[in-house]
Amino acid sequence: MKKHILFAAMSLATLPMTAQETYENAKLLGEDLNGTARYVGMGGAMEALGADISTISSNPAGIGLFRRSAVSASFGLKMQGGNQSFDGQSKTTASFDQIGFVISTQTRRNSFLNFSFNFHKGKNFNQILSASNRINSGSSQNLSFQKGARGNVSNGGFDPALDKNNEYIGYENPKSDRTAQTFSQTDYLNWNVFIPTKVGTEDVFGYCDASDYIFGRKTSGYIGNYDFNVSGNIHDIVYLGIDFGIKDVRYKDYSIYNEALVSAGAADGNATYSDERQIRGTGFDVALGVIVRPIESSPFRFGVSVKTPTWYNLTTENYTTVKNTSKSGLYDNGKIREAYDFKLYTPWKFGVSLGHTVGNYLALGASFDYEDYGAADTRINDGVIVDGRGAFETNSRDRVMKAHTERTLKGVSTFKVGAEIKAAPEVAIRVGYNYVSPAYNSNAQKDMTLESPGTYYASATDFTNWKATNRFTCGIGYAKKGFHADLAFQYAAQKGDFYPFQSLETTYTDADNATQTAVCNPGATEVTNNRSQLLLTVGYRF
Repeated sequence: MKKHILFAAMSLATLPMTAQETYENAKLLGEDLNGTARYVGMGGAMEALGADISTISSNPAGIGLFRRSAVSASFGLKMQGGNQSFDGQSKTTASFDQIGFVISTQTRRNSFLNFSFNFHKGKNFNQILSASNRINSGSSQNLSFQKGARGNVSNGGFDPALDKNNEYIGYENPKSDRTAQTFSQTDYLNWNVFIPTKVGTEDVFGYCDASDYIFGRKTSGYIGNYDFNVSGNIHDIVYLGIDFGIKDVRYKDYSIYNEALVSAGAADGNATYSDERQIRGTGFDVALGVIVRPIESSPFRFGVSVKTPTWYNLTTENYTTVKNTSKSGLYDNGKIREAYDFKLYTPWKFGVSLGHTVGNYLALGASFDYEDYGAADTRINDGVIVDGRGAFETNSRDRVMKAHTERTLKGVSTFKVGAEIKAAPEVAIRVGYNYVSPAYNSNAQKDMTLESPGTYYASATDFTNWKATNRFTCGIGYAKKGFHADLAFQYAAQKGDFYPFQSLETTYTDADNATQTAVCNPGATEVTNNRSQLLLTVGYRF
């Protein structure tokens, strides 16, 4: 068998439309609990209590409770728990998490108009994910073979045929010369490296199943939130605020997936897939908030907030390789690279909150947020319009991937409670708790049979259905003569079900006109995402 290096650069770029797949989009949804150490120490349950700069976007009216100008900065350490290790990445990383200021101006008695700016990391992507297990049945190449056996996009597959470059490409059907949107980058590698085997002068098609796998991924980067706020109050009874947010996305991941292949019941080498991906871009959103103190003689108050979708403009790039040490296939290895722009519109977010203080020694807060992840809007960049004003990119909804998102993701509720007690005039002790409900339906899967640009540009088949998150926080603060220093600790625990590829079954007729059935059923592997954060804030109120 003669084997050569196969390389394709932009070879899949025959489609002008670009979009992203549900599980990739989900990485950009939601936020971590992060901000000032006081905010984190109280579990973030400060939306109605206010007077902390970290409420700037969760309830912008909270900035209206400032009576003095202030400045603060926060930094700390993020530590991942468990035994995960991959590619030498450290499980402890330093992070600059927040910096901001508030300018408070009194307009008349008991009325203030405040202006504020704050940067904080809405998401920290630093994580190691590792998994290994037996495979019930199937393999990555089995999945790609099944799609080719299905023959056309209407059946969730494609028709594989050689193009003018002597490479196998998946077409919409046997009569079409259009590349199928179901033909992913992984399918391209599998159909050119593993599935064909040269017998004489002919290519014979088949696949190896896998007995077990080892997977590792490291991710890094963050979503930086830059918030600009205007807020104020009416007679210390009603507080109003508006926030304009800009988001900066910097995401990178690198993964290696290795399958131990089996042919005719015997071990037959390995298939090793490596994938590098980065996502960069910006987003914009607006948040509105109100806090009301319904009883003038009582410090009890409640708040309501709403945040628009974040309208993201993003660019992603991947570099994917595969290595074949089995006796089957045409090549020892293969490579492919892609880059494209896409848009994502996140869901609306709604929040309600309660806050109460007892004297000057106890503060209690509770918050509830809701965000329907299934409403995330996957957008296709589908062309450019040129007129007298210039060139404008057009986009439309990816209806197929949108329907998959609605089936895969669901509404996420976040419940937060927190308390602060003054142990001494200058010393405060804080505790908090969060519960974040699961974002994924338990039976959801990354469906590589969808006729969508999101499938077409996919370069990995794995996915994880993450479950609920529980966060426990505590902290301590010291304040004197305007200066304050706060320390917080946060522990977050989350489990998930990892799958190297989806479940799929296809019945087909082979070259000898015999009926065959190919089955992929990898089974779930439990993984964890347990992490800790140590956070320090220093600041001054003028």
